[in-house]
Amino acid sequence: MTRKLRLAFVTIGETPRVDIVPEMLADIGGDVEAVEFGAMDDLTEAEVAALTPLSGETSFATRRRNGSEVTISKERIEIRLEELLQRIDNEGFDAVVLLCTGTHVAPLKKTLMIESQRIVDSMVEAMAASSKRLGVLLPLERQIEEFPKRHVFNTTATLAAASPYAGDDMADKAKLLAGCDLVVMHCMGYSNAMRAEVRSAISAPVLLSRRIVSGAIRQIL
Repeated sequence: MTRKLRLAFVTIGETPRVDIVPEMLADIGGDVEAVEFGAMDDLTEAEVAALTPLSGETSFATRRRNGSEVTISKERIEIRLEELLQRIDNEGFDAVVLLCTGTHVAPLKKTLMIESQRIVDSMVEAMAASSKRLGVLLPLERQIEEFPKRHVFNTTATLAAASPYAGDDMADKAKLLAGCDLVVMHCMGYSNAMRAEVRSAISAPVLLSRRIVSGAIRQIL
């Protein structure tokens, strides 16, 4: 009998991520103990406000504990994220799952890292090799300009924005990608229900980031 797998789920925002972790655990299946950590946990409102991107900084969208959306500086939250990951590395987890598809982090010394950006981008690149028109759905309009600097695919991508946190109409936004023959919803905040909305609006296959990452986790059960 295999023992329970102990996983640390790490968000750039605040915990608990009730919008992500339960759905991923259902996809993963098996005997898993999930412990959540957030790079913004325990920040004051003033400290959260201070993370607003400055001119020249790139951005992340994430979910507050109360369900609201907040836009934060990628560069500055990554400093907090790296510090948090180094602490978690000493807590005896079987693996750390990074719930963000927009950041690379330094390798951990003691713990297996499930790094969502590398996993998602690698699968997209593999599937897009036979796709002439790749579509990418992002949370923020400003990320359309930022995306080519952070993610490089051999196939030129058509980009559109729809927030998973602000109540955007997924089907309506997805119509901007109607000419694509492969679409990836490039944020861990997008849910299975949101994917269904996108899939109803376009004819192309639709990849959901959290499902890709859940599939990777299943390989270590």
